[in-house]
Amino acid sequence: MIRPQAARWFEAVVARDDAFLLLEALAASGCAEIEIHAPSAPGEALLANIALKEYSDLARRYRTYWPAARLREAAQSKGPAQTFDSALATLRAWRAQAEPDIARLQQGEAEEAELAVVARALSALQAAAVDVSRLAAARAPLRSRVLVYPEGAEPAIPEGVLVHLFAYGAEPHAVVLGETAAVEQLEREAAALHGRAVALPDGLAPDARESLAAVQARRESLERENAQRREAIAALGTKHGMAFALGDVARASWCFAHVGAIEAGGALARITGWTDDVPRLSSTVEACGARALVSFPPPPKGARAPLLLRNPWWVRPFEWFARLFGMPDREGVDPSAVLAVAAPLLFGYMFGDVGQGAVLLAAGLALRRRHAPFALLIPGGIAAMAFGFVFGSVFGEEGILPALWISPLAAPLAMLVVPLCAGAALLTCGLALHALEAWWRHELARWLRRDAGFVAVYLGLAALPFDRAGAWIAALGVAASLAGRAWDERRASAALPALGELAERTVQILVNTLSFARVGAFALAHAGLGAAIVALAAAAGSRPAGIAVFVAGNAVVIVLEGMVVGIQTTRLILFEFFVRFFESQGREFRPLAPPITTEEHP
Repeated sequence: MIRPQAARWFEAVVARDDAFLLLEALAASGCAEIEIHAPSAPGEALLANIALKEYSDLARRYRTYWPAARLREAAQSKGPAQTFDSALATLRAWRAQAEPDIARLQQGEAEEAELAVVARALSALQAAAVDVSRLAAARAPLRSRVLVYPEGAEPAIPEGVLVHLFAYGAEPHAVVLGETAAVEQLEREAAALHGRAVALPDGLAPDARESLAAVQARRESLERENAQRREAIAALGTKHGMAFALGDVARASWCFAHVGAIEAGGALARITGWTDDVPRLSSTVEACGARALVSFPPPPKGARAPLLLRNPWWVRPFEWFARLFGMPDREGVDPSAVLAVAAPLLFGYMFGDVGQGAVLLAAGLALRRRHAPFALLIPGGIAAMAFGFVFGSVFGEEGILPALWISPLAAPLAMLVVPLCAGAALLTCGLALHALEAWWRHELARWLRRDAGFVAVYLGLAALPFDRAGAWIAALGVAASLAGRAWDERRASAALPALGELAERTVQILVNTLSFARVGAFALAHAGLGAAIVALAAAAGSRPAGIAVFVAGNAVVIVLEGMVVGIQTTRLILFEFFVRFFESQGREFRPLAPPITTEEHP
């Protein structure tokens, strides 16, 4: 639990035609990290790029009319090139039949969009004494247009151009009539603003109301026709099996992207990598239908195994702290189990309140699946509730429950001393973990010569306020450190720089220890803020106002102080505790991701 575990090396020999079938099954299992080999057939990669280029061209033109991609229930044993070619043939056949309907649909949709703008203009012109038939029939040297501007634009209409301004929603509109050159300039200005210009259709009646009715009738007709064309295009997609063809494209593209995972020979291919679950990988190979054999020999010489953190369920949320730094190496310590105890205690001490801790617990239970760090609110909330009983605090009120230990504001010195002692214990634990790592690396003798004296000095100074014997322990630590360095370098003069290094390290760790005083300071600040909220609620003047102040104040404390206390806990762990032993030199196990299962198209 405290030491990372190496993933297991595996080798799979598979019939070449079944290689991608096996590769996809391994990806779906989620228990295999695949080793990438040098490409064995560059010609295949070139052909794949040509096929992908053709698919990209088709997608750019027709993606809007494609259904969502669907993967077949079982992967096919044929290779990705054949799968891709078959899917492209389906796309070509669909295009040949759907192209006429698509062209008519696009034309109908464009006309429908223009008539929508015309309908807005006619609706706006109903109150004006305008013969819209003559307006629509204007010819050179005159020109009429309906201009649509984006939201916030201010149309600048030059003199000599007749204009009727109106708004549709937040978009400014203008019906303009003027000399051709002036109106064309207005069209260019509207286009530059990402607007557009629409011509009034021929055949409008003089009366705007009558023309509007005719335009609306044409729009309804177009809407029915366009709906029929969409149904026809969708029916062609079903007829040709477009959804599965697009799924085959996605699957084949995934295979092309991971072709380096397959080391191909003649009739056989080889897939190698690492697994975190030997039984599951074996059963996956047996069940996938590929003609393959898998073995688990020792890894090749020089191979660097990815590492896994194996922790019980109650420790796993605290792996988040280690992953902020990276993965420890094989001889490094996974501190998650230590943090599962230390982090909630630090958080709970600074945020000790039964009621507010219960709110944090509820928030953690509700949000833990959305983002991993929210799961830390569960043990943090429980610890806050426990210290709430210790301090006798419920939503800042200290008279509801009797304090099992002390009220923070009544004994501020004790509130500061306790976290200092806890900090010293946590840093000592970090030093012990460093010694454990040295033992795992077969460097314990070197640790004894170079670090054991420093540990003795720290323990002696930490014990000195409680027992004078601490001074003797510290003195022995100084002597051991100097002697160890002199022995290590086989020269007595090495003791002098060792003394300077020891002084620097001792000062540094003492400063780190003093940093834990902030835990007590935040606990006192939290208690003081709670008392202030209770006092403000009592002075509110009325019961409803007092309840409002009480609820709002506690809400602010839970949100703001919760964030601050969480940040301080993280800081103490990462910058005071981790620096004693943690080195992120390991490589995390990253299983191969499977191909996409769906592809949505706009």
